[in-house]
Amino acid sequence: MATIATLAYLAASVLFILALRGLSHPETSRQGNQYGMIGMGIAILATILNSGMDFGGFVLIIAGIAIGGSIGTIIASRIQMTSLPQLVAAFHSLVGMAAVFVAAAALYSPQSFGIGVPGNIKGASLLEMSLGLAIGAITFSGSVIAFLKLDGRMSGAPILFANQHKLNAGLGILLLLLVILFVATGSPTLFWMIAILAFGLGFLLIIPIGGADMPVVVSMLNSYSGWAAAGIGFTIGNLLLIVTGALVGASGAILSYIMCKGMNRSIINVLLGGFGSDSGAAAAGGGGERAPVKAGSPEDAAFIMKNAGKIIVVPGYGMAVAQAQQVVREMADLLKKEGVEVSYAIHPVAGRMPGHMNVLLAEANVPYDEVHELEEINPEFAEADVAYVIGANDVTNPAAKTDKSSAIYGMPILDVERAKTVFFVKRGMASGYAGVENELFFRPNTMMLFGDAKKVTQEIVQALQR
Repeated sequence: MATIATLAYLAASVLFILALRGLSHPETSRQGNQYGMIGMGIAILATILNSGMDFGGFVLIIAGIAIGGSIGTIIASRIQMTSLPQLVAAFHSLVGMAAVFVAAAALYSPQSFGIGVPGNIKGASLLEMSLGLAIGAITFSGSVIAFLKLDGRMSGAPILFANQHKLNAGLGILLLLLVILFVATGSPTLFWMIAILAFGLGFLLIIPIGGADMPVVVSMLNSYSGWAAAGIGFTIGNLLLIVTGALVGASGAILSYIMCKGMNRSIINVLLGGFGSDSGAAAAGGGGERAPVKAGSPEDAAFIMKNAGKIIVVPGYGMAVAQAQQVVREMADLLKKEGVEVSYAIHPVAGRMPGHMNVLLAEANVPYDEVHELEEINPEFAEADVAYVIGANDVTNPAAKTDKSSAIYGMPILDVERAKTVFFVKRGMASGYAGVENELFFRPNTMMLFGDAKKVTQEIVQALQR
């Protein structure tokens, strides 16, 4: 049976790798999800059949799967697309807490995992256990803070205090010392001291991170959850958990690096939780007198867009909030019938999580070949007659290139200001999630279309149909 289980784990691992490959592109993402679900089904079945548990154990496992599956189904059926980032953060927290629970089970019942007996656990197992515990606890508390920020229950602004980074560094060193002592003694007291300290450190690592950096936080916590699972996999001797955790950890780390590059952030600062704004002044940005903004109507926009040759649509969180992706695609279809070239520009951190805008556009059946990433589309803005921006605030702000006091300075942005005309759809003049006023609002070629993104776009569609 053990050989069959190993082969099943191998098959599941291959499917997980294929799932990651499929999820790397919107066109193959559905297939990637299917590979992942099949792989997980095989993994669960092989683990249950190879466990040698009695009938009562089977009942508990099936009950757990039924309860968890039911909760997951209900959440998935009710969740709004705008709430996906906080949902992902919440799921990461559960993975972290699961690692803590498994580590505790291994500590108090080591004979069940073949790593020794209470009071006499193998040193290597204690090391693996403590690492899984620490990373899992940091993932849990860090993900909870990320959830609260993303869900608006906690301020998205960086929460800073004096000597914050020194405190984090000191706690990190103390955590390392506790791990060394735990490996040497196997003391349950040290185990729980590690857990408490790691929970606190996870909290302190995430609170100084500002809202503009949240997409990177989500990716980073995804990586942490994978490494926590891998550490526990070593503890309990489960090869599939080791492989799966390593895949998640490595892919999350690579994605975090890509996201940092897209935001001009340091990957080291990300890992240490120190890439929020260092001062309140940095978040302010801008300043001085501004030219008055020009407000337009959907009818004005429709007339100009209908007579344009090239239009670039820039979706952002405002589109997600209004659930406007379907009507945006309808608008694009009407414009294409008029001979207008329409494409979409996606910033790496548009929305609140990696790929947020890609998912929304795919949901609206926008052709994949019309959707372009920042590096590919930026040179085309100078040739565009119109840039239609739907709530993409921070990722279009020219202050990132000009204002060294800005919290987003140095972040690569979409060069929408180079288009002949910029229509910016927004409810009001409020700043973006990073708390920085958008200089684009005041540019002479920008026309503000105030209102709900879906309603404004619907009115443009109606005007185009007249």
